[in-house]
Amino acid sequence: MRMSIGLAGLSGMVAVALGAFAAHGMAGEDMAYARELVEKGARYQLVHAVAIVAVAVFALVRPNIRLLAFANAAFLLGTLLFSGSLYAIAFSDIRAFGMVAPLGGISFMAGWLMVAIAGFKAVPVHGALDDAA
Repeated sequence: MRMSIGLAGLSGMVAVALGAFAAHGMAGEDMAYARELVEKGARYQLVHAVAIVAVAVFALVRPNIRLLAFANAAFLLGTLLFSGSLYAIAFSDIRAFGMVAPLGGISFMAGWLMVAIAGFKAVPVHGALDDAA
């Protein structure tokens, strides 16, 4: 999980940098579509960077739930495929990269499903995941 947290930190940094670049370096109406793609890619990337850290912490508390490592892998893959394809379109104007984005979306959904399954399967430890909270 240490690697997941490190990659999430780098991913979050890149998302913030690209979001700032979109806001400040892609000005003008002629850049509107590309700016929108970069902003959307950065938003999804940042959300999933935070999710990766949260899942890694969950995995540290519950190391016996191996599904969490697969969820984080799915989030990382989704970031590469979904956000990466949006960035590729924005910076190259090659729309064929758009065919990759749905695979990234499916990877994100698979990751969230794995988190849900892991959450439902988790047996509370010392009340940490207890419904009584």
